[in-house]
Amino acid sequence: MKPKTIETAPEAEAVVGKTSEVIAPAITAAAAPKAALPETTQAKVKQGMEKAMKTAEDFVAFSQGNVEALVKSGQIWVTGVQDLSKQFAASAQASMEESLSTFKALTSVKSFKEALDLQAAFARSAMEKTVAESSKLTDASFKLTEQALAPITARVTVAVETFSKTA
Repeated sequence: MKPKTIETAPEAEAVVGKTSEVIAPAITAAAAPKAALPETTQAKVKQGMEKAMKTAEDFVAFSQGNVEALVKSGQIWVTGVQDLSKQFAASAQASMEESLSTFKALTSVKSFKEALDLQAAFARSAMEKTVAESSKLTDASFKLTEQALAPITARVTVAVETFSKTA
């Protein structure tokens, strides 16, 4: 059996017309999502850029907070070290004055026993004051460390809270 052939132009036009009636809507339907593709892509790119910009702004703000915490911590540390230095200097000054006073008293003693008693009293007093001052300076040092680390600790807390929300 021979395939049917189109003999005339009107028959060919009829076949083409019927074919185009079937194919044209299919092509249009298939092309519609592709026509919307640039708009969809553009919207996704815009959304992604907005999210990236927000993330960058959040990062800058977070980093700025970190820098501020470090500066504040440094200021607390410097002020505290100055105060500790003043306390240490005052303690050393008082110790020196007591030593000089004891030395003057030793130069005017009349007996060896009196010199030994004076020296023993000075040694006991100096040891008690040294222990007390050392304890005060140690406590002040620990408090200073806590105060200086407080801004940094607060930033770590913020970081944990921030990043645990996003995770």
